[in-house]
Amino acid sequence: MDAFNDPEIETVVVMASAQSAKTEALNNCVGYYMDQDPSPILIVEPTLDVAKSWSKDRLTPMLRDTPALKGRVSDARSKDPDSTLLHKVFRGGHLTIAGANSAASLRARPIRILLCDDIDAFPVSAGAEGDPIDLAKKRTTTFWNRKIGLFSTPTLKDSSRIELAYSISDKRRYYVPCPTCGEYQIMLFTQVMWPEGAPMQAVYHCIHCNAPITDNEKLKMLKQGEWRAEGTKGKIAGFWWNELTSPWVTFANMAVRFVEAQKNVETLRVFINTSLAETWEEKYETIDEGHLMDRRENYGPEIPLECGVLTCAVDVQGDHLEAEVVGWGKGKESWGIEHKILEGDPSRPEVWLQLDEYLKGTWMHVSGITLRIFVVCIDSGYLPDQVYTFVKNKAARHIIAIKGSSSPSMAKIISDRPTHGHRKSVQGKTTLYTVGTSKAKEAIYTRLRVKLPGPGYMHFPAQYTKDYFEQLTAERQKLVYRHGYPVRIWEKKKNVHNEILDIRVYNLAALSYLEQFTSFNLDKTVDVLLEMYKVMTEKGETIVQVTPQPIRQQVRQGRRVRSQGIGAI
Repeated sequence: MDAFNDPEIETVVVMASAQSAKTEALNNCVGYYMDQDPSPILIVEPTLDVAKSWSKDRLTPMLRDTPALKGRVSDARSKDPDSTLLHKVFRGGHLTIAGANSAASLRARPIRILLCDDIDAFPVSAGAEGDPIDLAKKRTTTFWNRKIGLFSTPTLKDSSRIELAYSISDKRRYYVPCPTCGEYQIMLFTQVMWPEGAPMQAVYHCIHCNAPITDNEKLKMLKQGEWRAEGTKGKIAGFWWNELTSPWVTFANMAVRFVEAQKNVETLRVFINTSLAETWEEKYETIDEGHLMDRRENYGPEIPLECGVLTCAVDVQGDHLEAEVVGWGKGKESWGIEHKILEGDPSRPEVWLQLDEYLKGTWMHVSGITLRIFVVCIDSGYLPDQVYTFVKNKAARHIIAIKGSSSPSMAKIISDRPTHGHRKSVQGKTTLYTVGTSKAKEAIYTRLRVKLPGPGYMHFPAQYTKDYFEQLTAERQKLVYRHGYPVRIWEKKKNVHNEILDIRVYNLAALSYLEQFTSFNLDKTVDVLLEMYKVMTEKGETIVQVTPQPIRQQVRQGRRVRSQGIGAI
């Protein structure tokens, strides 16, 4: 915050862990320029929805509860035409709140103070107009005393915006003194140590004298700390810190979360990014389909014991429908159950009738329970009218239409806010869910590298062919530059189909739908099945077949609802 008052500094870069006062510093800058140095201000959030949330959840309480700011801006609900949710006018200046996905909101008016929040979540381009940060920076051109702030938690190595911005700054890091030897050091997680199997007993060890440091001593260290620049001094001040410098997080808390995160590559990546404020370096070696074929298993005619729910994904082709049923267990461990091709012209109703009958089918679980498909995702990219017509009135069966998006900025595998798909031949609208295909493919390729059964591991049945595995591994990531920034894109290998990979992406979207839009508890369901199997086996009794209770409530327009799940069990 002091750097924003330094006349020699034009840009302030903050690369730090999550929930460590980054946004609070940004908020304080807004309040300062409204109260002490009135100026035109632009806040840029990753999307317009996030911008609205910041305005309501962060800005409004600050304006209401800060004595120096109270009354300076009219409430957005008032009749003042100068005050809206995304635009505030105050004496001597104004505040505009924009989304990086909206080019119109980025080019609205000249501004002196530009603050960009969570820039690693920004889209590559604001519509078709180019990099959103560059667009916003152009608004500051006429101000000799402009200030630009870039804030974010880092993401992928070599494609992180905040990493690139920090690399050309003066690279300031926070040094703290050891209570024992007095030597200054950066707090690094490698110095957090604990007895084997006891992360709750974790303490920090000085990198110089190895003396143990407790959480109470850490608070004193933080008060005596100082920023030291490790790069060349210039107009860009860069600040980096991780969660170890947070007064709200203990060493034991971080150690426990680290132990938990190591169980899954995806959770470890989140820990590295959001707690350690470091970029995650992906391994992009080619996956050998022959190795995956060697992993095939003979499940037998029944669904494996650890599998608790079935999903299905359907891809629409020119002369057939292609589907795969996948079973899911704890930690997103998965089992390929059946790959099915339904021959027929998808522009005709006959093949859709075949699909409907197929989706009504049941599979026998080892425990004796009869499982039905819980969620079905159908790609609407080809012949959308036919897909929308098919899914109409099937929300109770959780049969949904999806559309893929390759945008790297999609933070989730399936969007929290579905849109509407319009049908030309049928009146009304169909709820359409957007799937982040890049993120889903990253997750799938990460799990293909898991070598031992358990969380994230992908099982394949003996009947899957070589062609299946060639299609599953048909793409690879490639680093390209767009608008001057590095971006990882997925590129298909030559002369290889990729329908199976797409279908796996849609099945992962089906699981994400299950987690985001229903109250179905997968882990609890698996525990129930395991317990039933154990008890009945010990008694030597025949297990009664039970069909899962049907879902009676519908999911409409993305609202969360409570579902019946397998309540009949």
